[in-house]
Amino acid sequence: MSDTPFGFGLPPEEPDNGDEGRKKGNQGGQGGPANPFGFPGMGLPGGAGGPGGADNPFAAMFGSMNPNDLGAAFQQLGQMLSYEGGPVNWDMAKDIARQTVAQGTADGVKDASVGIAEKSAVEEAVRLADHWLDGVTSLPSGATTAVAWSRAEWVEATLPVWKELVDPVAERVGAAMGSVLPEEMQAMAGPLLGMMRSMGGAMFGQQIGQAVGTLAGEVVGSTDIGLPLGPAGKAALLPLNIESFGKDLGVPPDEVRLYLALREAAHARLFAHVPWLRSHLFGAVEGYARGIKVDTSKLEDVVGRLDPSNPEQLQEALQGGMFQPQDTPEQKAALARLETALALVEGWVDAVVHEAAKPRLTSADAMRETMRRRRASGGPAEQTFATLIGLELRPRRLRDASRLWASLTDARGVDGRDGLWEHPDMLPTASDLDDPDGFVHREQLDFSEIDKMLGEAARKRDQRDAGDGTGKDEGEEKK
Repeated sequence: MSDTPFGFGLPPEEPDNGDEGRKKGNQGGQGGPANPFGFPGMGLPGGAGGPGGADNPFAAMFGSMNPNDLGAAFQQLGQMLSYEGGPVNWDMAKDIARQTVAQGTADGVKDASVGIAEKSAVEEAVRLADHWLDGVTSLPSGATTAVAWSRAEWVEATLPVWKELVDPVAERVGAAMGSVLPEEMQAMAGPLLGMMRSMGGAMFGQQIGQAVGTLAGEVVGSTDIGLPLGPAGKAALLPLNIESFGKDLGVPPDEVRLYLALREAAHARLFAHVPWLRSHLFGAVEGYARGIKVDTSKLEDVVGRLDPSNPEQLQEALQGGMFQPQDTPEQKAALARLETALALVEGWVDAVVHEAAKPRLTSADAMRETMRRRRASGGPAEQTFATLIGLELRPRRLRDASRLWASLTDARGVDGRDGLWEHPDMLPTASDLDDPDGFVHREQLDFSEIDKMLGEAARKRDQRDAGDGTGKDEGEEKK
């Protein structure tokens, strides 16, 4: 698990070559900027904010700025301090994500609109992928449309889901700001707390915007993290990123596109036809958020020493980890549930896609191993998810889950394997991943009969209550 969810904690060390080093270090969105709000020259007390920066925060903030950028800086500062929304400034997150995308990736590739030929190629790949999947899974197609996105379109389409994932965690962390002061002092400290909430929302927005913008330059579809980030019913691929992904693989571009379309279409089937799965995964994230505890003694000490007239001091506190969450048993349990569920999702997709691709694509084995290594090396999706909610997927669990699903296919057939998705209690657990043979040959529970019994009991109760409006059945009336 990441030690610094939401990028809390100490920023990277300042480079020795001052502003030039910071500019270089911030390219590509890697590691998070030392200045989370993006103001040129806004140094910490005693830092690189220019002479007299610690004594004059406005000189530190604007002293070394190009006059042409001054208006934009004031506008951004106003946006930060006037924000009165939820725990994350999502307008800022969106703006920064779009700016990050516009800068291009580290290899110099800029975003571009998707052409007609690329859209047609994606639609054809998804159509063919769905046809192949029909023979290896009992779940019907979950993609009503296939779309080809640019990186900017991916940002726009996925932000609503990022909001749903991140807000519960940010809400719990942000609530600590108002809980550390005695009730009688909270009214007196109202302006300070309001400014802290605004700055905190901006900090979260900046961190998330940069992470999502960077991720947009690397993902190949809408399900790279094992969660449905895009709108329901849409299988989405990013042609520009698929081209970069397959550049050095030695695999024909059409095969790369088709293999990734298989993965996207397989995810779409699972989330479309397992109605409880999405809420199960997102509920685990909320469970993680409910378990967040903040070191209030540290927070009380920081709040007590803050000077509202010194914005640099507040920035230093925000960057120094004043809201650093502590691991709790509740968090660990929720993350274990989420990790296991994600491993089962990814393992099922891996097994099903390989079964569909193996007889048809000469590169099936190579593509499968490439995707697995991408995960094992801490790929961009895992790193971003770890930054946002403190979770890292364990690749060992993914491989174990894939082997278990393959064994289930051999032992119970496609219908028996996919039937386990009917109810969450039928799925393998983390301990089952350690003993796949034991699970495969265990007596299978039939939850459908239980559901029928419960449904029949509910139907009889409704009929009895509807009777003559008295709620009495016939036997009671005769008495």
